[in-house]
Amino acid sequence: MTLATISTTAAEAASPTKPVTIVLVHGAFVDASGWKAVYDILTGDGYEVLIVQNPTITLEGDVAATKRVIAGATRPVLLVGHSYGGAVITEAGVDPKVKSLAYIAAFAPDVGESVFELATRAVPGESGPPLLPPNDGFIIVDPVKFPTSFAPDVDPAITRFMAAAQVPWGLGAVQPKLTVAAWRNKPASFMLTTDDRMVSPVTQRFMATRANANLVEIKSSHAVMLSHPRDVALFLEKTAAAIK
Repeated sequence: MTLATISTTAAEAASPTKPVTIVLVHGAFVDASGWKAVYDILTGDGYEVLIVQNPTITLEGDVAATKRVIAGATRPVLLVGHSYGGAVITEAGVDPKVKSLAYIAAFAPDVGESVFELATRAVPGESGPPLLPPNDGFIIVDPVKFPTSFAPDVDPAITRFMAAAQVPWGLGAVQPKLTVAAWRNKPASFMLTTDDRMVSPVTQRFMATRANANLVEIKSSHAVMLSHPRDVALFLEKTAAAIK
């Protein structure tokens, strides 16, 4: 085998073969690196996968960042949001290149509704995530409680680092009310994490039902893309396959 043949084979392996582009949008307190295991599986299966790196300072800025990534897609888009990223895709998903939405342990606000309203929605028997009071316009998760709240089913060495490296979440992302809701006009799927201590499973079910989403449940913490990457990838591939 010649060097030219090896190069051609590598290029063919790296070239997407699926007819859908999957765009991944991360949530609050983390960055896009959490998608790596899911990215590796999806690209290995032939998908073009694009990653959004949200500043999570303002909802408007995160929607703009997502739309820039969507513009680079070479195929119809499955737009995926985890946690707060669900609010981002709900606004950005009105882009005509987006054919379907996938929410993973995510917020799916309606028009005139904020993430803050959904996050503070009363759920009997639940105390909510261990967020510290806002400081200079930003919120973080209590670093001591982060590992057991955000991802208790992930290696503690990883979650301790995540707690120390968490990205502050701007009130400008939490408080704005959405002006559009893409799930009202486009098909949606929802992966509900039943052991979630950040976004209540009860609230997740309410949002998924309201959006008339195809609902899949998994016994997982909030960080399902870290603890169950193959299940997440399969969920996304099935959703992508349904796009016409």
